[in-house]
Amino acid sequence: QVQLLESGGGLVQAGSSLRLSCAASGRTFSRLYMGWFRQAPGKEREFVATVGWSGSWTYYADSVKGRFTISRDNAKNTVYLQMNSLIPEDTGVYYCAADTITARTNPEYWGQGTQVTVSS
Repeated sequence: QVQLLESGGGLVQAGSSLRLSCAASGRTFSRLYMGWFRQAPGKEREFVATVGWSGSWTYYADSVKGRFTISRDNAKNTVYLQMNSLIPEDTGVYYCAADTITARTNPEYWGQGTQVTVSS
């Protein structure tokens, strides 16, 4: 089992930045693929970004490429999502996810989510 706890959400104005954190426990963190997803009101949950074991490999949704950066600190069992140049369309609940094979599609483990609201 893997437990994931997100933090760092909030209400910000368009153009601002936020950094989300996700602390993991329960399994060897350095062997987990980690990812971030989000769900806007009335929409399905969508993939945002994922990072490989060492942090050297990352992959992003087109909608956030160039604005968001995913990273991880294996010594702290934590993954981050740095979000810059936020726009109202980035509003939603952001979920941390983990899997031993891939965190890009249908990851096995999920956090409870943290709300991000971007005002125009």
